[in-house]
Amino acid sequence: MTANSAENGASAAGLGVFEKWLSVWVGLSILAGLALGNIVPGFFAGIARVEYASVNLVMAVLIWAMIYPMMISVDFGSLKSIGSRPKGIFLTLVVNWLVKPFSMAALAVLFFEFVFAPFIPADDAEQYIAGLILLGAAPCTAMVFVWSQMTKGDPAYTLVQVSLNDVIMIFAFAPIVALLLGVTSINVPWETLLLSVLLYVVVPLIAGAITRRALVKEHGNEQTGIDRFTAKLKPISVLGLLLTVVLLFGFQALTIISQPVLIVLIAVPIIIQSYAIFILTYGAAYMWKLPFNVAAPCALIGTSNFFELAVAVAIGLFGIGSGAALATVVGVLVEVPVMLSLVAIANRTRSKFVS
Repeated sequence: MTANSAENGASAAGLGVFEKWLSVWVGLSILAGLALGNIVPGFFAGIARVEYASVNLVMAVLIWAMIYPMMISVDFGSLKSIGSRPKGIFLTLVVNWLVKPFSMAALAVLFFEFVFAPFIPADDAEQYIAGLILLGAAPCTAMVFVWSQMTKGDPAYTLVQVSLNDVIMIFAFAPIVALLLGVTSINVPWETLLLSVLLYVVVPLIAGAITRRALVKEHGNEQTGIDRFTAKLKPISVLGLLLTVVLLFGFQALTIISQPVLIVLIAVPIIIQSYAIFILTYGAAYMWKLPFNVAAPCALIGTSNFFELAVAVAIGLFGIGSGAALATVVGVLVEVPVMLSLVAIANRTRSKFVS
């Protein structure tokens, strides 16, 4: 897809300046983190020490700033319509929870224990595998609304998919992560894992639901009130993401500068996973004769990741300067250009699907 077509599609679908150029902003934040990490390493060391119960308090605040606004968009009331068109829901759940986490783990092991083994120390490889497992086990939430809109997907159906995924995430994320980390012989600190899910999924979901109910009660027109409120929070959310990236790469600055191809190596299995999951889901939707406005969001929600959660849990489990945290933030850099290319593929093949 050309830059102009991507820009036009984004504008038409309401993709804001931040989302449209997310990779650019993240790239600049990476450069800032690398520079500052080499210039003032003591500053980052000081931030790393501000923690309680394995939770870095500075990072917790930043990640909450990212997650809370998106949780306000989750409407649990939409779940009552889950049985009206079950095929798309079934396909989404199978891919997100029975395929994607395991395929990401398999790719991570393949590349970092075999293909890239001559170039990466075994201990570092284990960290990158852990980070990719966390990324693969966290299905996307808020950004799915953007991708669905760009393909003219059914907004109500997309909302049901996201809401159901968030509910399942409360119960399934920790066991799946623990299982996959255990299979790869990585030690699983259960208390920290469960604490991370509580802090970054359960509590934000409850806070978002309470806020949503208050907004509906105050404004009457549900979506208008929610849109206005989340628009006010968006600058804070953007700042939280970019500062998180700056800190993560600041902690890893010396390692990355000495190994400049490391980011590319981590990105390889993420990119392969993204296109493979899209092809699998989109193809299954076509074979099952799903309408395009359901098929496209199904494929895109399975491809995208809830990278905010993955980053938070990686920091809690393995530390703020860990390779696992680095692997999850590479997912942020890769996500937008990959997803824009998949949106273009979906739009170009719209005519192949039933209406």
